[in-house]
Parts: sequence; structure tokens; C-alpha cells
Amino acid sequence: MANRFGASINYDRLMRANLAHVFNERDAGKRIWAISELYVEGAVLYEPPDTAAEGHAAISEAVTRLLTSLPPSFAFTATGPALGHHGIGRLRWQAGPLDGPAAVIGMDIARFQEGRIHSLYVFIEPTA
Repeated sequence: MANRFGASINYDRLMRANLAHVFNERDAGKRIWAISELYVEGAVLYEPPDTAAEGHAAISEAVTRLLTSLPPSFAFTATGPALGHHGIGRLRWQAGPLDGPAAVIGMDIARFQEGRIHSLYVFIEPTA
């Protein structure tokens, strides 16, 4: 899909980059740089059950809190390609130790504006 400037949105590339360079990045300096590249100013991250982080710094802080609550061996990996149309993308992912089974399964839904993430909604699958 082309945005209002005529550029095509590569949903898979952008959403995988978000997973790798934002949610898997433990270095806050590298993470904030990635956020500034991938997210528009004033972007919002929505996490369950009712958390919202607005702006680059707040998004980075929310990810820091998440990563510090997880073992260092945990990583987020995509479980398939991101799909999208009309400025909305979806990426399914799992998280867990690199050498073990998934501990968490979820999905990100992103709304894009001008080829970057405007809002990201994180969904976590309930465990049995």
C-alpha cells in the first residue's frame, strides 16, 4: 500500500525491525535510536491490560521495564511474516529462551502513518 507520499509500506520489514531493534534491544541508547527511526513523534504503545506509553522516551521506558522483568536469555521472534494493508499491519510472535520452548505467544497490530508506526497494540495469548 502506498502512503500519502507515494512510498510503499513494507509491513514485514518494519514490524520485524521493531521486534528485533526495539523489543529485543537491551541497550537503551540503541533502542531509542531504533524507535526514532521506526515510530512517528507522539506514537503510542498499548500493552495489556491497560497500559499506554506515548512518545519515544515513554515507549523505550516501557520496553526497558518489560525486558528487565524477563530473563536475559529471552528473545522475541516472529512466527511468520507480517501482513498488512491500508496502513494496518499484523505480526505474530513468540518469546522465550533462545534454546527452549515459547513461554509467551502474542501478536502486534500496528497502525502506520507516513511509513512509520503511529500506534502499536500488543496482544498476548492467554495461557492454558
